[in-house]
Amino acid sequence: MTDAFPPVLTGITVAFLVLVVTALSRRLPVPTPILQVVAGLLVGLVPGTAGLRLEPSVVFFVFLPPVLWAAAYFTSFRDFKANLRPICLLAIGLVLATTAAVAGAAHALLPGLPWPAAVALGAIVSAPDAVAAEAILKRLPIPRRVVVILEGESLVNDASALVLYRTAVVAAVTGFFSLGEAIVRFFIDASVGVLVGLAVGWLIIRLAEFTRDALAEVILTLVGPYLAWVAAERIHVSAVLACVAGGLYLRQHFSSAVSPASRLQARAVWDLLVFMTNALIFILLGVQFGELIEAIPTHTLGAVGRTGLLISGMVILVRLLWVPVATALPRLLSASLRLRDPMPPFRSVFLLGWTSMRGVVSLASALALPLALGDGRPFPYRAEIVLITMCVIVVTLVVQGLSLAPLIRWLRFPAETTHHEEVQHARQEALRHALEKIDDLADESWVRPEDVAQLREQYTQRSQRRRLSQARPDDAESRQRLRLEVLNAERRALIRLRNEGAISDEVLHHLERELDVEALRIGAGEMR
Repeated sequence: MTDAFPPVLTGITVAFLVLVVTALSRRLPVPTPILQVVAGLLVGLVPGTAGLRLEPSVVFFVFLPPVLWAAAYFTSFRDFKANLRPICLLAIGLVLATTAAVAGAAHALLPGLPWPAAVALGAIVSAPDAVAAEAILKRLPIPRRVVVILEGESLVNDASALVLYRTAVVAAVTGFFSLGEAIVRFFIDASVGVLVGLAVGWLIIRLAEFTRDALAEVILTLVGPYLAWVAAERIHVSAVLACVAGGLYLRQHFSSAVSPASRLQARAVWDLLVFMTNALIFILLGVQFGELIEAIPTHTLGAVGRTGLLISGMVILVRLLWVPVATALPRLLSASLRLRDPMPPFRSVFLLGWTSMRGVVSLASALALPLALGDGRPFPYRAEIVLITMCVIVVTLVVQGLSLAPLIRWLRFPAETTHHEEVQHARQEALRHALEKIDDLADESWVRPEDVAQLREQYTQRSQRRRLSQARPDDAESRQRLRLEVLNAERRALIRLRNEGAISDEVLHHLERELDVEALRIGAGEMR
């Protein structure tokens, strides 16, 4: 009997854990990523699971590109542009401030730690994680602007953190550092990386318009993030911003470039891909914890653990201090900004300062530290840096992740109405243009008058229902539930006909798809 699990058995175990943890997260008031980390920790305690070691190259090439691409794709470009100032203050300014604070604390707490290695540790833990932010925030009733800023920050901050990280590692290995070169390199990496992402997004749209095949179009969206990442890495620019720019560009043009079937299939495929990627990332994070502890000598483990807790507190404190200052200072300096964008409520500012979970990018960066310096000596405090990074990840995920839901309930944010108002306005405008198009086509030779009359009646009734929904919003949920019950009755009738042999499975699937699309249209896609 071998000591290691067979790869197939290991894969089945991880898949089973993903399903169990997801089911539990629906029932427990605990964020899914935290349960997944705990599940991974339990897996790591099982003898023979060392094959699940997290390789940095896997994170940076396999996991990170689709996560960044999807996060950018589902980000509102309008809101991203409108909040570019606070996003940059967090993604660049706060990354620099956190790196400096952590480097100073680590240099003082770890005797003999060189400054380049201390700066590398600061850069590693300076950036909140896009995966953690998206996974924890998506179910919480957070003000829309806070969500936009947090998502935008998590998209951009990895670029600035990785530039600092690579500069510090080069300085540690070679002994050479140039501040001016690092600054110039950052702007070159960022701008060229964005251009690479835009070029890849443009290429995907052109190919999608050429193929006109739903499956090929979905595959193109899957290839896109990896193509952007590899192209950016080949010319040594920011692969992170390449994926972000490509995802944003694709979102702006995808709706008009492909068919409805392609859009539905792409959304289903990407939902599954992002779900599995996030689950695997957090389970693998948990698996690493036991191995990292074993890598530290027992007599120094307590001291390293205390240092990790202090660094974690430093990371949280710097953000809590930075966010209110970065929010208030620009408004104090600019009267026009105060008029255009008044100071947000304190509770929004505090929530923005408290939400800063670290994740897989930080751990992958720590694991990617070189084993030796240029002169052959071991990289100073490498194992300690990795364990400190893991402490920061666990503390921010557990402390901040678990506290978010009760904190949001305590802050009592007012209900968001802007999204609902924009939805109603968009639906009314779409219906108005549809009715105008029906009138324009009524005189065409290929159009039958009875079809025009029937379609006009359908759209007129839909417009009346929309006005009723606006007039009595409190009844929207009951109307939605009533329509869903009727759709479910139709579905049960179709299933009965299939079971009786009156219709084939193909007919059932065809009509069931129509019912599912209708359920999505009325906003009841997740109701049962």
